[in-house]
Amino acid sequence: MKVSYHGHSVVKIETNGTNIYIDPFITGNGETDLHADDTKADVILLTHGHNDHVGDTVEMAKRNDALVVAPFELATYLGWQGVNAHPLAIGGGYDFGFGRVQLTQAFHGSSYTEEDNQKIVYTGMPAGILFTAEGKTIYHAGDTGLFSDLKLIGEQYEVDLAFLPIGDNFTMGPRDAALAAEWVKAKKVVPIHYNTFPQIEQNPADFINQLSTSEGIVLKAGDSIDL
Repeated sequence: MKVSYHGHSVVKIETNGTNIYIDPFITGNGETDLHADDTKADVILLTHGHNDHVGDTVEMAKRNDALVVAPFELATYLGWQGVNAHPLAIGGGYDFGFGRVQLTQAFHGSSYTEEDNQKIVYTGMPAGILFTAEGKTIYHAGDTGLFSDLKLIGEQYEVDLAFLPIGDNFTMGPRDAALAAEWVKAKKVVPIHYNTFPQIEQNPADFINQLSTSEGIVLKAGDSIDL
C-alpha cells in the first residue's frame, strides 16, 4: 500500500489497484502538487462538507465515474448533483472491495458554502476516517479539536499511520495534536491542515518535537509512505 500527501488535508491511498483520495481540495489549494483536471480517482472519501475538503469531488467523481463515500447528509447532497455516493454514519463502516471504511467522531462543523447564492448548506456531522486494507489501518482525523474519545481509537485499533490536523484556529494546534497522537497510539503520524491559509500557519517541527510515542513524519506535497 502506498500513501501520499498532497497539501492541506489531501491524502491519496493506492491499494489493490485502486486510487483513493481523501478530501480532494485541489483547485484553490496553493499547497498541492495536483491538478484537478488530470487526477485519476476510483474512490473519494470525505470527512465533512466544508469547501476546503469537498474541493473538486463532484468534478473528479463525474469524470472518473468514481465512488464517493461520505457522511449521510453530505452523500445525499452530492447524490443530488449526479455523484455515485455511498452514505455512512458515525460509528458505522462498510467493507468495500478495496478495503473497509469506518467513520469516527470529529468535533468540528460541516456545511457547504454556495458563495454565489450566499447560502450555507448543512451537511451533517463531521467525521474522521478509519481505512483498513492489506492488513494495515490508516486514521485520517479530518478537522477536529482534541476530545478524550480519541483514546478509544487507540484501544480498539492498531493504527499504522495517522493524519492529524495541526493548524490551530479551526482545528487542533500542535500541542493538542501531539496529545491526540499519544491517545491514538499510531505508529507513524503525519501533520496535515496547516499553512494553506494565514490563520493556520504552523511550523510542523513544533508538532513533531512534542511527540512522545509515535514516529512523526513531515511530508511535502507529493511525498509518500509505503505501508
